Amino acid sequence: NPPRSSRRSISTLSPPVALLPQTHARFAAAAASSPARLFHAAAVRWGSRSLASDASAAREPSAELVEVPLAQTGEGIAECELLRWFVSEGDQVDEFQQLCEVQSDKATIEITSRFKGTVHQIQFAPGDIVKVGETLLKMIVNGSQVVPHDSLASSPDIPLGVDTSTSPSREGNAPRGSLSTPAVRHLVKQYGLSIDDIQGTGRDGRVLKEDVLNYAASKGLLQEAPSALEENVGQVELPEGGKPLLDPHFYEDKSIPLRGYQRAMVKSMSLAAKVPHFHYLEEINCDALVQLKASFQKENKDHDVKHTFLPFLIKSLSMALSKYPLLNSSFVEETNEVILKGFHNIGVAMATEQGLVVPTIKKVQSLSILEITKELSRLHEMALQNRLSTNDITGGTITLSNIGAIGGKFGSPVLNLPEVAIIALGRIQKLPRFDDEENVYPSSTINVTVGADHRVVDGATVARFCNEWKSLVEKPELLLLHMR
Repeated sequence: NPPRSSRRSISTLSPPVALLPQTHARFAAAAASSPARLFHAAAVRWGSRSLASDASAAREPSAELVEVPLAQTGEGIAECELLRWFVSEGDQVDEFQQLCEVQSDKATIEITSRFKGTVHQIQFAPGDIVKVGETLLKMIVNGSQVVPHDSLASSPDIPLGVDTSTSPSREGNAPRGSLSTPAVRHLVKQYGLSIDDIQGTGRDGRVLKEDVLNYAASKGLLQEAPSALEENVGQVELPEGGKPLLDPHFYEDKSIPLRGYQRAMVKSMSLAAKVPHFHYLEEINCDALVQLKASFQKENKDHDVKHTFLPFLIKSLSMALSKYPLLNSSFVEETNEVILKGFHNIGVAMATEQGLVVPTIKKVQSLSILEITKELSRLHEMALQNRLSTNDITGGTITLSNIGAIGGKFGSPVLNLPEVAIIALGRIQKLPRFDDEENVYPSSTINVTVGADHRVVDGATVARFCNEWKSLVEKPELLLLHMR
């Protein structure tokens, strides 16, 4: 017998065909009783390849219902948040066309179609959490496009090729819960209901928003049914003085789910809190750096490039790491080993509307200050647009947190594991300082705080590392001695 499958395909209304002897016994009774019966996809395709050439040529291509699941988007990713759909139910979709956009703990990813066909049913609404392997949507495609039987899905509600006007109803009632939009299904989830329990009043038994609200009101989940709420629209109760009462919802607590980068921060900071930290604070004179930046900007002829202090701090940091590689390492707790990283992949923490994200500038030791400036600008733009790739935000070896861009003077940064060091940069401010002859002069000063994993790094190592980095920032000409 041909292999059976738990997923089903749907045969179109085409002229009946003769089955092979070995399949006739299994399907003869079913075919006689219902010409539009649902068959196992594997069995139908297996039999169709064995038909006589003249019979197969007379058949029209069969339409099959295919599930499009959320594939594995990266190592260790178990679920993603659905951000938006690029298609709607009923849309025609081409192969490799964008279907939707999802966000994992690490990156934002666009899901494309493997097939050419029609969007039959969308399973999730924007904001939903989708686990890897769950069905995002169902598509109607030409059967010739589907090769592996495990790509097929069972028919959801109404079989293709069956006239719904003649199909029997469910115990005399309208269909329940089978047809609804993603927004309605999302509303059902919010109230903790089952859509199969809700009587649909829309066309073909479609469940509408009003159906969900009425059902929720009948279960005591709403104080008033939607009809009563609509009647009170525009009627504002006024107290004796003519002043309107404040909306009672103003005082209600709100529950906000953490998604995307915020969910990742919960996990990473919870792990980092278990690691013994210590912090080392240093003050660096940036007078020479301020002059160097002004010189760069004066000679700048590329209007797309804006020079800042950060690229120079990143390059000088890389130089100091070459002398103190322990700060550019990771600790493997299972094997009790320290891995000294060959590349200086320096992460820069950025605040976005989606949460805190740390894109990395790769191989800084082989980049010029201008190249670092351009890469930093690209990463910043991608972060603001929520377009960072997995490669952009992975592989870091040490992290910079530039809190000074917002206005802080210093901070106590928490490790970005498995890295062993993180650095917080305060804002550059002009302060009075004394020279060697005790004369007061204005100095452009920045506070630098180094947080380190005390299981791996000791205070003396961090102090020497900071002295090296400080000398390169305060005397930029020293970089020329080490640059290749």
